[in-house]
Amino acid sequence: MHPPLTVAEAAEHLGLTADTLRYYERDGLLLAPVGRAANGHRRYRADDLRWITLVTRLRSTGMAIRDVRRYADLVRSGGGNEQERLALLQEHRTKVLAQLAEVQAHLGAIDHKIGIYTDAVEGRPLAG
Repeated sequence: MHPPLTVAEAAEHLGLTADTLRYYERDGLLLAPVGRAANGHRRYRADDLRWITLVTRLRSTGMAIRDVRRYADLVRSGGGNEQERLALLQEHRTKVLAQLAEVQAHLGAIDHKIGIYTDAVEGRPLAG
């Protein structure tokens, strides 16, 4: 096990800012309070980093803060609410898949235009 990380070290490791980590903590998005050193400074353990990575992925895929908080609350509550956790994640997955399909359609349009301009640059007639 690695030694606990300071807020600055954890932020660098996770690719976040220290302010973001503090916000996640203040807003109830973490599973447990972050440990503290004797001097009162935060110390992030491997479990904290794994959870924050999940929170970051949920947020990066568009999950609302209230839903991340709800998920964290469910996990903190312990067993017995797995169906609710599953439903929340399945609902989010459906939204992410819809967003992904939309982005893929946009990418297809971009690729089409790239093809047109590639043809033009290579001396073939410009079609659009």
